Amino acid sequence: MVFLRGLFAALLMQAAAHAAPPEPVVTHFPQPALSTDQLGVIVNDDDPDSVAIAAYYRDRRGIPAANLIHVRFKPGRSTLTREEFVNLKRRVDRKTPKQVQAYALTWAQPYRVGCMSITTAFAFGFDPTFCASSCKPTRPSPYFNSDVARPFDIHKIRPTMSLAAASVAEAKALIDRGIASDGSNPAGTAYLVSTTDKARNVRAAGYDALRTRMQRIIPTEIVETNALENMPDVMFYFTGLTHVPSLDSNTFLPGAIGDHLTSAGGDLFGSGQMSSLAWLQAGATGSYGAVVEPCNYPAKFPAPAVVMTHYLQGETLIEAYWKSVRMPGQGLFIGEPLARPFAGIALPSHDGGVALSARLLAPGLYDVQAAPSMMGPYRNVARLPVAWGTREIKIDRIPSAYYRFERRADPAPAQ
Repeated sequence: MVFLRGLFAALLMQAAAHAAPPEPVVTHFPQPALSTDQLGVIVNDDDPDSVAIAAYYRDRRGIPAANLIHVRFKPGRSTLTREEFVNLKRRVDRKTPKQVQAYALTWAQPYRVGCMSITTAFAFGFDPTFCASSCKPTRPSPYFNSDVARPFDIHKIRPTMSLAAASVAEAKALIDRGIASDGSNPAGTAYLVSTTDKARNVRAAGYDALRTRMQRIIPTEIVETNALENMPDVMFYFTGLTHVPSLDSNTFLPGAIGDHLTSAGGDLFGSGQMSSLAWLQAGATGSYGAVVEPCNYPAKFPAPAVVMTHYLQGETLIEAYWKSVRMPGQGLFIGEPLARPFAGIALPSHDGGVALSARLLAPGLYDVQAAPSMMGPYRNVARLPVAWGTREIKIDRIPSAYYRFERRADPAPAQ
């Protein structure tokens, strides 16, 4: 909680002199996230399921017609060749409106381009530095754990997520869950599952620190088991196994994220290991899996602390998940990209002051601006530091005026 007292009176004499509201009013506090007009939806016109999913998604999310990007290629294959993809990507780039910052794919297959996942190939273009033929690191993403709100404008990349499903009906249910999550601020739990599979349990080394960091923001439990069962409130579920038992016994809240660190979760229709689709079929809204052997490099999988932080600060699923993987070249992102369960900031006035609250406010320095009317003119009257972990800001005993906050500087990324 942040308190500021007695900082504003001298600076607000002019602003408060005319047309001020009876009580201080906050008109804006930034919580950047991708919007529907910034998402391009890529549809394969040779795949009837892709066409149906794209139409449903456009209607339900209100995607602008200009953001539907039509392509044609033979469906029903797990992999595109590099040559096929390069030609496909060239057409997509030509057709993409300038404001588009990210892509949604409306198919489950293909999910791989040569040695890359198809979601990373669409984000960066085909690039062999994102591949590894043995247990080696790959090219890192500049988007990792960043505060960038417009990735194409800044980095010339468009993070991509597949609306993957085994059927049109399942895709529609996934889309509906994403929409139902928006602004719901769910009272769910983060489950950090530590398994007996030592090779795949590598993320568990950070669980104690993560629980300490997150416990006061969202209930966070470390569970030592191979089978989490009958949990009624799953919001986050991170584990490491080839197959995750009893998924269907748990209740995933709308917007929930779940993934298992293993070699081939992104092989969506393979038979060797559990497909990441199983998470969506159990009720999660987003998941992730490798399409090419990644070895057990934690950097090639979602970092729980990073995805939770960005999601809880109000970012969309595609932003939070993409920002959590340092080396995404071999991994497939699936889910409903615009799901945003922690969107929204409460801005009530209170007894001559203002209060702002959210599940988690983005840290940084904010200019506090004031004006005598909602339309302005606004003038800077103070600068407010917000530390990581802040959930509420209170400013007491300030003159009646309209206030807004503008983020001015970002702290170093959380580790």
